[in-house]
Amino acid sequence: MGVIITPAMVGQVVISGLLAGALYSMVALGLALIFGVMRVINVAHGTILMLGAYTTFWWFQLLGINPYLSLLVSMPLMFLLGVFLQRSMVHRVVDAPELSSLLLTFGISIALVNVTQYAFSSDVRSVEFLTGSFLVGPLALSKSRLVSFAFAVGLTLFAFWFLQKTKLGKAIRATSQSREVAMVCGVNVQRIHLYAFGMASALAAAGGSLVAVVVAIQPEMGQVYTFKSFLVIVLGGAGNYPGALLGGMLLGLVEQLSSLFLTTQVSEAVAYVLLVLVLLLRPTGLLGGRST
Repeated sequence: MGVIITPAMVGQVVISGLLAGALYSMVALGLALIFGVMRVINVAHGTILMLGAYTTFWWFQLLGINPYLSLLVSMPLMFLLGVFLQRSMVHRVVDAPELSSLLLTFGISIALVNVTQYAFSSDVRSVEFLTGSFLVGPLALSKSRLVSFAFAVGLTLFAFWFLQKTKLGKAIRATSQSREVAMVCGVNVQRIHLYAFGMASALAAAGGSLVAVVVAIQPEMGQVYTFKSFLVIVLGGAGNYPGALLGGMLLGLVEQLSSLFLTTQVSEAVAYVLLVLVLLLRPTGLLGGRST
C-alpha cells in the first residue's frame, strides 16, 4: 500500500527545498562569477567549499566557538587561497580552450583533497551545534538549516548589491561583459580576475561553513557541490548571476519533491536527468547566458 501524500508533507518538502536552494544559489554564484569574468571552468570550486567546512569544524572543535562566527575566518582565508591559485596557476588558462581550465582545476582539486586526507584522514566529522527544529503548525523547520538559509540569503543579497553598486563590482561586471572595452575604460583586468576568483572562493567557503553545521563532512564532499553548482548555472544560464539564484531554488525544490514522490534510488538520478533535459531543450539556461 502506497504512502498517502498530504498537503503538510508537500509543504514540508517545499520549505526544505527552498532552504537548501538558497545555499546552492550562493555557492553557484561564485562559480558563475568565475566563468562570467574569466570563462574558466573551475572544477575545484566544491573543494574550496570543503576546505571552508573543515575550517569551521576545527574552529568549533578546538576553540568551542560559535561555528557561524567561523565565516569571519573561512571566507578571508579562502579568498586569499583563491587569489593565490589564480595568480600562480589559473591565470595561465584564462585565454586557453575551456578544456585546459577544466583539466587544471581538476588537478588542483585532486591535490587539495589529497592534502586534506593526509592532514585530517578520511573520517566523517560533524559539528554538533543548533540541533532540533522549530514547530510551525504541522511543519518542522530545522534550526540549523533555517539559520544557514538566513546567512546564505544575506550573503547572496550582499554579493548582488556589491556587484551592482560598488566601483569594484561595476568593474567586475564590465569585465564580464567585454574585457576589451573594460581595458579601454581603464579597468585593470588582471586585478579584476584576482578579485573575482577570490570572491568566488569566499562564497564557496561560506557555503562550506554553513554546510558543516547541517551535514557531516569529509574530504571528498566537494565533488557533489561542484556538480550541483554546475547544474545550477546550467539551469540559470552560464555567467548569468540572477540565473544562479533561480537555478539554485529550482534545484532545491526538484530534489526535495522528487524524494517525496519517488524512491530513494530514482530521486538521486533526478538532478542528472534535469541537467540533460535543460541542455537538450534550452542550452542557454532559463534566463539565458552572460547577464549581469
